[in-house]
Amino acid sequence: MKKPVHNPREVAEIVAIQALSFVAGEPERLGLFLAETGVGPETLRNAGADPNFLLSVLDFVMRDDATVKAFAKAAELHPTNVAAARQVLGDALGDPSWERDVP
Repeated sequence: MKKPVHNPREVAEIVAIQALSFVAGEPERLGLFLAETGVGPETLRNAGADPNFLLSVLDFVMRDDATVKAFAKAAELHPTNVAAARQVLGDALGDPSWERDVP
């Protein structure tokens, strides 16, 4: 039995890898993603090990409500978990482009 993951960054990376698999599962979506990122199909597997690339995968999935909902359903997650994974990974990488509501 696998050990449960409790590190938020590891969980966020796992969600991002699931999102990459989701994107890769539909040729049209994958083609759009590859065109936007400039990553070729031959380097996609290696790029999945780069946390900054994983951040771009979550950004791609989250930019459209229908896509994030479809991914969340496929991954058996609540859509807010996808957003939380994006926030955790962005914070860990020092990404200044992520805006969050702060009271």
